[in-house]
Amino acid sequence: MKRISLIILLFGATLLANAQTKQTVTQSSVTYQIKNMGFATTGKFGGLEANILFDKAHLATSSIEASVAVKTVDSQDDMRDEHLRKEDFFDVDHYPRITLKSVSFKQKSGNNFIGEFDLTIKGKTKRVELPFSFTQKGNTGVFAGSFKLNRLDFGVGDTSMVLSNEATVFLNVETSF
Repeated sequence: MKRISLIILLFGATLLANAQTKQTVTQSSVTYQIKNMGFATTGKFGGLEANILFDKAHLATSSIEASVAVKTVDSQDDMRDEHLRKEDFFDVDHYPRITLKSVSFKQKSGNNFIGEFDLTIKGKTKRVELPFSFTQKGNTGVFAGSFKLNRLDFGVGDTSMVLSNEATVFLNVETSF
C-alpha cells in the first residue's frame, strides 16, 4: 500500500512540475498591412480571446489558441470596412472569428521562438510559421511577432491588379500570470 501511495505521489509531483501556468491577456494589438493601389494600407482587429499555456522551459507541453472577431476589422475607412465584412472578403455572417492554434514551438535563441500554427480564416486552415519573442518580467509576459499570408489561400477577395495577395499580420500580446 505504501508503494502505491508513493507511486501516486511521484506521478502527481511530475504532473505538477510540467503543468503550464495559464496566462491572461491584459492588452493586445492585432494589426495588418497590405498594399492597395501600391500604397501600404494598415488596419486592426479587436476582440482577441486567447487560451495561453506557454512556458519556455516546457515548449513541448505549451499551447496557444487565439481568435479575433472579424466584425471588428478597422481600416480607418468605414466603407472599406463594410466591404471587408461582406461575403466576398471575410463573410462575417458565416465566419465570425479568425483562429490561430499552436502545433509546436522551437526556441531559436534567448527570448526568440518559432511557432507552427494552424490559421483558420473563412473555414480554410493553413499552417503558418510565426517567429515571435517572449519576454517576462515578474508576472507579466509579452509576446511579439509577425507572419505573412496569402489572402487568396483563404478565399479572402479575388485576384486583383490593385490589391496585393500578400498581407503581413503583426501580433503584440501582453499577459499576466
